[in-house]
Amino acid sequence: MKSIKELSIEYQLSTRTLRYYEEVGILKPTRPANGMRHYSKREEAKIKLILRGKKYGFSLEEIKEMVLLFDLDRTGVKQLQRTIVYGEQKIVEIDEKIQELYEIREEMDRIANMFRQKLAHLMEVGE
Repeated sequence: MKSIKELSIEYQLSTRTLRYYEEVGILKPTRPANGMRHYSKREEAKIKLILRGKKYGFSLEEIKEMVLLFDLDRTGVKQLQRTIVYGEQKIVEIDEKIQELYEIREEMDRIANMFRQKLAHLMEVGE
């Protein structure tokens, strides 16, 4: 069991963030008689999943659904099915962003070439 402060330091998250994850129902730390939050290995694993999900651009709602599905189905089947669906959607979004960035890059290349030609022309005229 780890305290909120220990996890905060270890995962470079604010204690407020950890409390927020508890408020929205993703984390469920235990609270002994002293009232302090203690996080089990399982809760720590959820933190790792949250961070991974955020890294890949999933919304907190999507992350919550994927993480909590394991609580409903201990086999992990439903969690994996949902994660695959969300992952495939994310891949489509990434491909669309890549295409958009590629188009922007091509446009910037065209504009830069046009400006180079204009500059070359202006320098010739100015000589």
